[in-house]
Amino acid sequence: MKSMGTTTIIEPRRGFVSIDLKELLRYRELFFILAIRDIKVRYKQTIFGGLWAIAQPFLTMIIFSFFFGSLAKIPSENFPYPVFSYSGLLLWIFFSNSVNVATSSLINDARLISKIYFPRIILPISTMFVSLVDYGVAGIVLLGMMRYYQIAITPKILLSVGILLLTMLLSSGLGLFFSALNVRYRDIKYVIPFFFQLLIFVTPVIYPVSVSGKFRWLLFLNPISGYIEGHRALWLGSYPVEWTMVGVSVVLTIIIFIIGLAYFQSVERYFADYI
Repeated sequence: MKSMGTTTIIEPRRGFVSIDLKELLRYRELFFILAIRDIKVRYKQTIFGGLWAIAQPFLTMIIFSFFFGSLAKIPSENFPYPVFSYSGLLLWIFFSNSVNVATSSLINDARLISKIYFPRIILPISTMFVSLVDYGVAGIVLLGMMRYYQIAITPKILLSVGILLLTMLLSSGLGLFFSALNVRYRDIKYVIPFFFQLLIFVTPVIYPVSVSGKFRWLLFLNPISGYIEGHRALWLGSYPVEWTMVGVSVVLTIIIFIIGLAYFQSVERYFADYI
């Protein structure tokens, strides 16, 4: 008597956007394997290891403090400019790095895509965990800076986890969109870093929202602006929270995530052909 085998039928998803949570749960081990692999590559196969996570925000903070804090005299809401800028750079670098690595994720794992089936959404999402570890390492430096400048460390810092999760959702939406687009148009991975170099100047990283004046509306159109302000406010404690800007950022994040997911799912069946 012969036993009957199991046949798995893979069909396109129905609806505008859909996430098969049961399928993602079945492939959770692959998700963690890919995330751990990227973290190991980041920290074990480099000369300076975890120092890279500190060097990027810290050196950028030094440059910004000299040009914008000392020379340009940009206000920092009565906080020392190094702490003011670093508290914004901490989340900004997490955001920009997450989108950058997600954009190249499908191309970097092209052989994996062309050989076996698994939910493709796993690739761009798993890559941001490297940036999450970097955020944690660089966050320790910010705590040290706050202690040095005698800025009180309050329980509000714990609430910044919510801001971080919302930033991850925003990064996921952009990462899904640009990673799918990069499969077809390979120069996207070169455009994105340049785009972020410009975007930082319409983001309240190096200046407070209060100095934006008549261009304040530009900051509201930038979905990361509210999170940068909220992140800084929760870390520094007495910094004012722009709740309206945070609310607008949440709405824009949901829209961007839905669009990114919809586009990713509409073209993922062709990934193996283009790769």
